[in-house]
Parts: sequence; structure tokens; C-alpha cells
Amino acid sequence: MKIYLEDTEATEQFGAKLWAELPSKCLVFLHGDLGAGKTTLVRGFLRAAGYSGAVKSPTYTLVEEYTVNERKIFHFDLYRVVDPEELELIGIRDYFEQDCICFIEWPDMGKGFLPEPDRVVTLSTEGSGRSVEMRIILNN
Repeated sequence: MKIYLEDTEATEQFGAKLWAELPSKCLVFLHGDLGAGKTTLVRGFLRAAGYSGAVKSPTYTLVEEYTVNERKIFHFDLYRVVDPEELELIGIRDYFEQDCICFIEWPDMGKGFLPEPDRVVTLSTEGSGRSVEMRIILNN
């Protein structure tokens, strides 16, 4: 499925739709260049879930944790990961064992330490907007 998103608001609305569609335990890989809208999509997801606080990219912290209506949501940004083994040191496998939704930006930086995703979302700039493509991985 590939769609055109006119602006930031449309990107947040796409994220909000994911709130209604994703199961309570789900791993979502987010692909896209810097500024493509990955964190904006996660913000839309969290707003739809009922979260009203600040949503920032976890570029420096590696992970931001949110609890909304007793559901856990983890937002990872692996952009600054130098060696995928760093993920083992933060106990990344423990996150995936929980009943939670995990969004991972720059998942290629964690090759070998990340399980197969349930969904893959690719965002790319297109004119003044973005295009988004989502794949559902069926073998999970």
C-alpha cells in the first residue's frame, strides 16, 4: 500500500490510523531519510492513543518509553548506533518480549540484533509532501 501524504498533519493522521490497526504486540520498522516524517508518524500514533505530552525523536537517548491506557509503546532511533552490539548492552531483546508496540527508526543499524518486524513503513519526501508505503510481514 503506497499513499501520498500532503503535509505533517496528514502524516500524523496516518500514524493515528495505525493506532486502530496494530495489534497490542507489534514491531514496526520505520525507514526514511532524515526529515521524512518518521517521528511525526509516531506522534500521530501516540496522540490517537491519548498521549498529550511531548513526543521527540529518541536520537540521543536511543529509546523513549510511553505508557498510554496501560499499553506500552517504545520508540527507538538507531541513527547514532555505531555497532549493533550496543543494542545487546541496552537489553533490546527484553523490550520485544513484552506485550508492547515498538517503533524502530533506522532499523538497518541493528541488523543481526533485531527480530523480523510485523510491519515495515517507508516514508520518503515527494514534492512538498511525503509518500508512505507499508508492508505487512505475514510470517510473524
